[in-house]
Amino acid sequence: MKNHTLSLQYLIKAPKNTNKKAPLLLMLHGYGSDEKDLFSFAQELPEDVFIVSARAPFVIEPVGNAWYAIHWNTTTEKFSDTEQAKKSVALIANFIDELITNYPIDKNNVSLLGFSQGSILSYAVALNFPEKIKNVVALSGYIQEDLLPKDIQTKNYLHLDFYCSHGSVDQVIPVAWARNTKPFLDHLGIKNQYSEFPVGHGVAPQNFFELKAWLEKRI
Repeated sequence: MKNHTLSLQYLIKAPKNTNKKAPLLLMLHGYGSDEKDLFSFAQELPEDVFIVSARAPFVIEPVGNAWYAIHWNTTTEKFSDTEQAKKSVALIANFIDELITNYPIDKNNVSLLGFSQGSILSYAVALNFPEKIKNVVALSGYIQEDLLPKDIQTKNYLHLDFYCSHGSVDQVIPVAWARNTKPFLDHLGIKNQYSEFPVGHGVAPQNFFELKAWLEKRI
């Protein structure tokens, strides 16, 4: 299937059955990576899903891409570029619309799968644009509250479903931040599952098998 020129660069794995509109699974990689990273999962996921793995818009040296800048050497709490992150949230939301326009995708069955920075943005996209999203798989991330809408208490999130996981010895994003996710989503009445695995900043095999089973039931 031919790739169209859209606002983000991306890889696709088209579904086996092209006779009907397919569910979309959009993959969002972490800081310093690219679209090939999470795409390695694609062969193990359901064949009837339209899988897209997007490349973040900001190039970082010497290699890799980011959804927003991270200031590693800061001495304050403000270590990520919130304005860049908000632009990426809007960019991803628009990219979903572009994909639906250009490919045989079921607009009512869109799932996000994000890792680390891509996970943070998956939360933000779903909570800002719930009408666009059905499911979220959020790996090794957390909810960054300054990316959330001001009218969060009045939005309709009842259809959303989240699978959230984290490494219990994550050395990049503290597991304590991830543990705030479930009570936050519970408070909003959002269906969610939270799991921890005895690994660092990565996806353990048992984590992948669990998220795959979770997705297969919902996608």
